[in-house]
Amino acid sequence: MTKWTAFPHLGDYPFDAASVRRDWARLHAGDAEPLPRDEAVLAAWVLFHSGEFQQAALAGLKAGGDGITVANKATCIYANYLEKREKTKLDLLLQVAQRAEEQTATDAKNPNAWYWQAYALGRYSQGISVARALAQGLGSKVKESLERTIKLQPKHADAYIALGAFHAEVIDKVGTLIGGMTYGAKMETGLRLFHDGLKLHPGSAIGMIECANGLVMLEGDKRMKEATKLYEQAAQSKPMDAKERLEVDMARAELED
Repeated sequence: MTKWTAFPHLGDYPFDAASVRRDWARLHAGDAEPLPRDEAVLAAWVLFHSGEFQQAALAGLKAGGDGITVANKATCIYANYLEKREKTKLDLLLQVAQRAEEQTATDAKNPNAWYWQAYALGRYSQGISVARALAQGLGSKVKESLERTIKLQPKHADAYIALGAFHAEVIDKVGTLIGGMTYGAKMETGLRLFHDGLKLHPGSAIGMIECANGLVMLEGDKRMKEATKLYEQAAQSKPMDAKERLEVDMARAELED
């Protein structure tokens, strides 16, 4: 495996098994992942929250079982925020999509197996262009996987946000009429999903960012002021781990631009 780019703030989030256990509910307010019983899986999560994404992925794969979820999350977060080579990024996302699909086949009631499949395919779709991805049928797969996630885990805040983003992106790319008729995308559904996601996890920086982007996609400049406020709130958030730091840094960078 090629060495991944290091998280730029290594050492700022020094977790261990005890602190991850203590802060689990807060750290996983977005994905509602249950606290693992397997010590090897917990050790992989320690690496993830500390920003050791490649080591977390390797440890998760080695642990197997629920460790696959750690590996998939670590790979997705790394690919989305830190990998600069577009082809490598897309390849990593496809690897996650395949692993997650295999995970859903053996553990169909695992919400995060469905969620990381949807996340990986969604980010991959953005990489190749949403219009092209829709033509390949990836949109329906993303939508169905996120809906399955929410059905299995109604408190999965990240899935509500991601599904809201799906509705917004589709409408933005193909319009309200085709988006609704062909892909089941609706403005009111997207807005409701953003609201529900942020209600479940109001402190989510990425939730605020995705909601801000979605508001502008769905309703244009009249929501720009509200979107900017959401970005400002995200930028002012206090990150608890490496993943949240990447999200906050992204919000700050967008505001600077």
